[in-house]
Amino acid sequence: MNETIVTLKKGEGRAFKAGGLWIYDNEIESIHGTFKNGAVVTVQEQNGFPLGRGFINQNSKIRVRMLTRDASQEIDDAFLEMRVRNAWAYRKRTVDTSACRVIFGEADFLPGLVIDKFSDVLVVESLALGIDKMKLQIVDILKKVLLEDGIKIRGVYERSDAKERLKEGMDRKKGFIGDEFDTDVEIVENGVRYIVDVKDGQKTGFFLDQKYNRLAMQRICKDMDVLDCFTHTGSFALNAGIAGAKHVLGVDASELAVAQAQKNAALNHLSDTVEFKCADVFDLLPALENEGKQFDVVILDPPAFTKSKNAIKNAVKGYREINLRGMKLVKDGGYLATCSCSHYMNAELFAQTIGQAARAAHCRLRQVEFRTQSPDHPILWSADESYYLKFYIFQVCHEH
Repeated sequence: MNETIVTLKKGEGRAFKAGGLWIYDNEIESIHGTFKNGAVVTVQEQNGFPLGRGFINQNSKIRVRMLTRDASQEIDDAFLEMRVRNAWAYRKRTVDTSACRVIFGEADFLPGLVIDKFSDVLVVESLALGIDKMKLQIVDILKKVLLEDGIKIRGVYERSDAKERLKEGMDRKKGFIGDEFDTDVEIVENGVRYIVDVKDGQKTGFFLDQKYNRLAMQRICKDMDVLDCFTHTGSFALNAGIAGAKHVLGVDASELAVAQAQKNAALNHLSDTVEFKCADVFDLLPALENEGKQFDVVILDPPAFTKSKNAIKNAVKGYREINLRGMKLVKDGGYLATCSCSHYMNAELFAQTIGQAARAAHCRLRQVEFRTQSPDHPILWSADESYYLKFYIFQVCHEH
């Protein structure tokens, strides 16, 4: 076998040695051998000590994404099956698997690959060239593994339409893998029914990472008047509704999302108590405040205000603004749920920003709980990008 050897500069590869999976372009001393981008290579220290194997891409700043720390490991069918089986066994142990993320990229040691399972449909997102070459093989293995548990997958849809692919020198693409099927898929989560649009919904169609955070809100929302901001297809609003909220208003700027949310409300016979409105949250919150409107519970689940380190200042402003507005709309003794799904907005910075908003709103916060993403999105320590969701529930005490 003509092995391509990537040698690191002396003392480099610190993130990888600490437990991560990435080797950056500026950490590499030399590359020996001929290869095509996406090929599997062996990585070694300057002194020749082997560090493992991964796939290389010279179009990407993340030059090598590591697949294994065993440099003698063949990256073959048996290896991929072992990774897939481990990922599925972990989900069965930790979450409700009727709808869950089965493979979460780096945190499942399959860098750049995401596979979500919505009932009997799989949605695949591939963000790295090396894993892209293996994705069909991995999908076939996963279908076989699920079938052993009596789960027959009726369709697979690819949503590799994220901008990140461009950084890898790849085109964005979406479409069926295999036979066509109805892309409106019904799932049940926490007792709530949803139609998931795997073809045109955001990301892979539904945000599975908030599953147990939504469940935590059910207890809080019973008999309450609730405002759910950035509701997307209505998931927090419907959890509040099914828990017995008096009234819920869900708001989102996307007409497509609001139409879907209304369908989901009807599906759960909640159209009388849960209503949706298409509006820009940044405009609506001050308007509600001017009307003197207040709620027992306000939920803030905004999109990531920053996808890069450079935009962090503006993101802080955005988070501070909506949290300040949100707090002012909570009745004294009511509750605020607030979260950030941006990995660049780390837990410390997010907490600091909420604290600043509370001071500006002249209220004190009593923390009910702090949560992160659902366990099917495991946080791999030392792979910082795998930890992104921060979720707080507070009681809001206005100063008397």
